[in-house]
Amino acid sequence: MSTRRANSPFPGISRVWGFSIGRSSLVYDLPILLAALALFYALLSMTHYWLSPVSEHIEISLHVSALPKYATYSVLRIAFAYLISLVFSITYGYIAAYSPRAERFMIPLLDTLQSIPVLSFLPGVMVAMIALFPARQLGIELGSILLIFTGQVWNMAFSFYSSLKTIPREMQEVARIYRWSRWQRFAELELPFSAIGLIWNSMMSVAGGWFFLMACEMFVLGNRDLRLPGLGSYLETAANAGDTRAIVWGLLVMIGIIVLMDQLIWRPVIAWAEKFKFEQVEATEAPSSPILALLRKSRILPLLAAVILRPIHERVDLYFAKGHQNRPHRVAPGPVRKWIARVLLTAVVLGILYAVAKMFLLLRTLSSSDFREVLAGTGATFLRVELTLALAALWTIPVGVAIGLNPRLSAIAQPIAQVAASVPATALFPIIMLALVRLGGGLGVGSIVLLLLGTQWYILFNVIAGAIAIPTDLKEVSSSFHFGGRQRWRELLLPAIFPYLVTGLVTASGGAWNASIVAEYIHLQGRTFSTLGLGAMISNATDTGNSAVLLLATIVMATLVVTINRLVWRRLYILASTKYKLES
Repeated sequence: MSTRRANSPFPGISRVWGFSIGRSSLVYDLPILLAALALFYALLSMTHYWLSPVSEHIEISLHVSALPKYATYSVLRIAFAYLISLVFSITYGYIAAYSPRAERFMIPLLDTLQSIPVLSFLPGVMVAMIALFPARQLGIELGSILLIFTGQVWNMAFSFYSSLKTIPREMQEVARIYRWSRWQRFAELELPFSAIGLIWNSMMSVAGGWFFLMACEMFVLGNRDLRLPGLGSYLETAANAGDTRAIVWGLLVMIGIIVLMDQLIWRPVIAWAEKFKFEQVEATEAPSSPILALLRKSRILPLLAAVILRPIHERVDLYFAKGHQNRPHRVAPGPVRKWIARVLLTAVVLGILYAVAKMFLLLRTLSSSDFREVLAGTGATFLRVELTLALAALWTIPVGVAIGLNPRLSAIAQPIAQVAASVPATALFPIIMLALVRLGGGLGVGSIVLLLLGTQWYILFNVIAGAIAIPTDLKEVSSSFHFGGRQRWRELLLPAIFPYLVTGLVTASGGAWNASIVAEYIHLQGRTFSTLGLGAMISNATDTGNSAVLLLATIVMATLVVTINRLVWRRLYILASTKYKLES
């Protein structure tokens, strides 16, 4: 890496925490103080709303003056969901990467969960949250945040897991030689090494939060109206009312927020993360950010870091270092703990057996024609998903590499990609469907176009992250040896981005299975358009209340996703962590 620390055994990896203290004028600190006050006021307003009594019916105003408040609520929901996703991703990915036993079921489970549509989580999540907070708006808000979380978390968890599996062997050996504790390894090695991939997948996750915002703010559960004031419910209400002016204003505000977040958050973070690249030669052209430059000139942030953060960080380091040196031998669990574990295990097994029995009784009501139809739909959706992945990879790999290798192009293309990935599906699907109907195309072809809208961005963002992470010294070697275009792709670019590409393909595959629910079955202008496919069967069974077909289709989808994970994605992850690991 280009940034070095004298007291670190890794010349390329510096601490994640810490600022350099320097002089600056109040001009640099004033915007930071104003931003902190605005954030505090927004959190205070949101907290007051959360603690208010539950509203039986919320009127969504389509007046333009309501947009600032609605946009603030939506941004805070997405932010809270992202923080939960980040903690979950790091914890889940860490356990899966370092526990072979857990890895065997955690990765297939993650792949299965990401293929389940967001709305499939809605009934259980909302019922649980409302039961916890029946008299306060907090329950519905937490339910909405958790639904957004289910649309954000999966690709981040895959990214962190993949990064941990591809840490170079020599870096791990140095950590063992210095006898680092788990915390020191995490703070000094694992988190910095995975920073670039995690940042770009975070951007994709936040875009996914905007993508599913309408569904997470605008829902009805039974006879209860659980709509929430926000930008997603504003756009949905405007679409239902046919108010074109309100739709345009809502989309403009959403796009403005996405671009603003890109300039205020993601560009500074990308420029800051450049120091975590694993390289020995500093890049001649690196990403830059005026916001990051302002933060570095600030006098308040270094002061807070020196007075609050640094002492806490040093104490945590010292605590885990002492605990690592004086770690006692593991004591065998006593008889009480053994009996508690046995009782819990028995209860879990009995619960699973009961659920399996109930599902078996429900599936017995199906006829042989239902089973044949589900199998035929499975084959059709499988072919669409694989064709979608191939089409997405054809353009995202070269474009992603071009963006990742060119910081100037990245500064232009990144916000465009974020906006394109964030536009809600409900805003695009009807437009595309109407165009296909007028051109004479059916949903069989149109569903592939619709699937691309929900999958291609996962591959693009991961390929960009992989291209950015390519060490400068390797790029200079390829230039010195005058690699041709084909040789450069074969010897440098494809091997370097391969771990990131696998993560992108895995998450895109899950996104395609997820999007098949809405891509193969669409209500438009009083008509229902559908095509043969597993997603169409699930949507139709939901509409008609056919629980048996819904259960069978869901089981088949989950089984197929797990099988693909075991036969394809798991082997590619092993290949990425062995043959294509960046090490000497």
